[in-house]
Amino acid sequence: MKKRGLILLFTILCSLFTSQLTHAQCSICTKSVQQLGEKPAKALNAGILYLAFTPLAIFGYIGYRWWKSNLEEN
Repeated sequence: MKKRGLILLFTILCSLFTSQLTHAQCSICTKSVQQLGEKPAKALNAGILYLAFTPLAIFGYIGYRWWKSNLEEN
C-alpha cells in the first residue's frame, strides 16, 4: 500500500511541476487570445489550469477520505 501511495504522490508532483508547460487552451480560444498578445494568453492559460485543478483536488480529497475509511473497516 505504501508503494501505491508513493507512486500516486510522485505522479501528482510531476503533474504539478509540468503544468506550467502545458497548453490548456482549445484551438478557438488560442486564436482569439493570440490577437490580444502574450500576457493575456498566459493569464487565460493559468486561469484554465486553476479552474481544472480545483474540482480535481476536491474529488481527490473525497476519494482519499473514502479510501482511508475503507482501509480502517478492513
